[in-house]
Amino acid sequence: MSPKRHDRADLERIADQAMRERGLLPSFSAAVHDEVSDLDQPAADDTTRDLRSLLWCSIDNDDSRDLDQISTAEPLDGDRTRVLVAIADVDSLVPQGTAIDAHARQNTTSVYTAAKLYPMLPERLCYDLTSLVEAEDRLAVVFEMVVDGAGEIEGSDVYRATVYNRAKLAYDSVAAWLEGEGEAPAALAAVPGLDENLRLQDQVAQTLREKRHRHGALDLETSEPRAVFRDGELADLEEQRKNRARELIEDLMIAANGVSARFLARKKFPSLRRVLRSPERWGRIAGVAMEYGVRLPDEPDAAALEAFLNKARRADPLRFPDLSLTIVKLMGSGEYAVETPDGSTPGHFGLAVRAYTHSTAPNRRYPDLIAQRLLKAALDDEAVPYSTGALRELARHCTEQEDDANRIERHVRKSAAALLLEGKKGQRFDGIVTGASHKGTWARIFRPPAEGKVVKGFQGLDVGDRVEVELLGTDVERGWIDFARVD
Repeated sequence: MSPKRHDRADLERIADQAMRERGLLPSFSAAVHDEVSDLDQPAADDTTRDLRSLLWCSIDNDDSRDLDQISTAEPLDGDRTRVLVAIADVDSLVPQGTAIDAHARQNTTSVYTAAKLYPMLPERLCYDLTSLVEAEDRLAVVFEMVVDGAGEIEGSDVYRATVYNRAKLAYDSVAAWLEGEGEAPAALAAVPGLDENLRLQDQVAQTLREKRHRHGALDLETSEPRAVFRDGELADLEEQRKNRARELIEDLMIAANGVSARFLARKKFPSLRRVLRSPERWGRIAGVAMEYGVRLPDEPDAAALEAFLNKARRADPLRFPDLSLTIVKLMGSGEYAVETPDGSTPGHFGLAVRAYTHSTAPNRRYPDLIAQRLLKAALDDEAVPYSTGALRELARHCTEQEDDANRIERHVRKSAAALLLEGKKGQRFDGIVTGASHKGTWARIFRPPAEGKVVKGFQGLDVGDRVEVELLGTDVERGWIDFARVD
């Protein structure tokens, strides 16, 4: 009798177990459910600015319901544009000290696994009452910025407002329209003037991006495989690539997070900054560049690295995502750090910005909810809602929990890949080395996109090396895929 193949239910069980093992809560307590049952309508405040008449829209994944931000723009004189980014006012329904807040504080993030989604907040909130859902009035914290033709932010402001999302749009269809490869999505075409407004937002986003890249922001192209199920069976792993619409939102959110950080600094408030220090493995990054015939400086230099990446993209666009993955692995991960009014934190090496918070996704990330509480207190001239010591502890906790959430997502993604490769023992695949240390050597194969450990023939391999590997076996429960290097 052949052994039973694993299915989606197995992946869900594996995901639940991984959450518990990493100290994240896979489900909500009875106290949380009791508090949610007492909430029957979204928050409202008639003292806020009324911006419901503006052409707001959201762009997110096709299946996203936890909508954190909407945006709009209007042309000004000359080459200037006013851009508004509205962020869902989650704090109004999730105050500190509640059971809902305690759950969010413990997990600190929504966890998106190949098997299931573990939202940071109960669905009744993040999918409805605190989501900027289409065709509903919602409270928001608005970041306003005036951007000139060179991508400089001439002025900015932060305030609370009531907003109205006129169209829920999706990345892929908007990108196809922006790039001239598809018709305008129906929800976009149904709102007079929204097409022109969205093109203006895209123009500003591209200008902001060009300015950041002039200062050394890294233009990397990576993606995480998305599990595709058909009738409960795992059918494939699809990679989601960058596109024009994803870049639009990314650039506007980076700019809005900068406005948030600078506003809190002006108010003499502390903030949680998102930082990425200079890469510790710069020497290996320089070695990778040398393999492409490019010499980088001896010390970390974001502008020089970006110039190399641009050259590599032009020379071999099909393989550029593989190079991007290598650089990402060598750069390391970001962290949260407290910026006090009299202190200074490192900037974000990859984004080439210094003042940068996470404040644009309070339904999905706890640091963003902390930032929102700080912003609202500053706007109302209230005391700082957190002590410096408490913020430092939260920065440490959020960094650790985010790292663990990434490990959970990676574990379940590997389990899904192992499930997809069940029965393919002995087959050979092209790949690239993604990790090499005393703990082991790992390689990522291109099709299906999956990462496994090179347990035979790994000697001499380093991050970025191209390899051919043979599948030795899989362990779905552990998320293990074992390869042998093919000479």
